[in-house]
Amino acid sequence: MFKPYQKCTHISERKYREILKLFSEDLSATQISNITNISRPAINRIFNNIRQLIADYCDKNSIFLVDKIEIDESYFGAKRVKRKRGRGAIEKIKVFEMLKRGDKIYTQIVSNSFATELVPIIKNDVD
Repeated sequence: MFKPYQKCTHISERKYREILKLFSEDLSATQISNITNISRPAINRIFNNIRQLIADYCDKNSIFLVDKIEIDESYFGAKRVKRKRGRGAIEKIKVFEMLKRGDKIYTQIVSNSFATELVPIIKNDVD
């Protein structure tokens, strides 16, 4: 089995697990460097390694490889905002969804519902 901490030859498994825990708590590299007494550039290399492992896992387990995909957008927020209705309501949060029937769903909050923003998401996640 591949052990990602082996790429960092001077870091023990225990220290790597501590860094991973702090990474998952969304601390900055500088904060983790201060806590673990490991240099910030080394922490940045470890962060890049973790991010690459996450990206590889997501690519390998992509949910949108075959079959038909349904795409939709939804608006969440107050039922009615004064003098604003429907899509024009400023306070509403726009959510983009892709669904593979009987299987998995992908959602992402988007800033607008224009093709310029949605098409790259679709191209990135659908084979």
